Amino acid sequence: MTLTRQGAPFPHWQFTAASGDQLRVVPERGGLLVGWRCSGEERLYFDSERFADPSKSVRGGIPVLFPVCGNLPDGALVLPQGRFPMAQHGFARDLPWDLAALDSGDGIRLTLSDSPATQSAYPFRFQLSLDYQLEPDALVIRAVVEHRAGAAEAGPMPFALGLHPYLQVASLARARVDGVPERCWDHLTAAEAATAEQLARLEQGVDLRVTWPAGAGLAPRVCTGTGAAVELQMQPPFAHAVLWSDPPRPMLCLEPWSAPRGELGLQLQPGERCELRCRYRITAA
Repeated sequence: MTLTRQGAPFPHWQFTAASGDQLRVVPERGGLLVGWRCSGEERLYFDSERFADPSKSVRGGIPVLFPVCGNLPDGALVLPQGRFPMAQHGFARDLPWDLAALDSGDGIRLTLSDSPATQSAYPFRFQLSLDYQLEPDALVIRAVVEHRAGAAEAGPMPFALGLHPYLQVASLARARVDGVPERCWDHLTAAEAATAEQLARLEQGVDLRVTWPAGAGLAPRVCTGTGAAVELQMQPPFAHAVLWSDPPRPMLCLEPWSAPRGELGLQLQPGERCELRCRYRITAA
């Protein structure tokens, strides 16, 4: 395996496994994974022209959502410590991360820790690490969230974690989604809806969340229209998947979330840690 610095089409790091599969990452731009090449094919959509303008939000790769998924009411995190401004999807996707190769030789680790920049919005000492590991026809993602405050420091640390992968599809007209519940929550209307009716509108744009009961199998799948599918295998506390399309871009986001929009859901006492896992697997459509 190799981890090398690349200059084109923009500065990034490239990890190449013994199999030839690759990861490309820009740690200084929110720990953003910008590429996942698996079995000779790029699996992620990425708009490099938009990425070149830092004033614009990213469209592509795998942005990280922390410490919230979506937006909070009135754009504020209300805690016993006070009221703190919180941008949509949190701050992790906007900050520089540290990067290292995994000792196992099969991937990379990205790490984000609290700083004066985070304390103004999130008054906790934390560390978030993300391991991206390459397997045959799969990408395994392991997140560890730690509350690093000492036991004498009062208060639990609430959080939510999500990932925002942009999966490349041949076209929205040819894309299909399998393995989801019959009912969903439509973020656009803030109301429950029939999932099949929503998925019939991929070419018009959808933003919906599906949720599984405790203990149910969690394996939604995007058929990309190329003969391949990308299956998301989640483990609790991931219990929600968000599907989002942005026509006419040939991409469909399939996002594991630990909590619905507007909620945090998880909390850690000082010294505690939480592990979250998911796996994207390439299968035949």
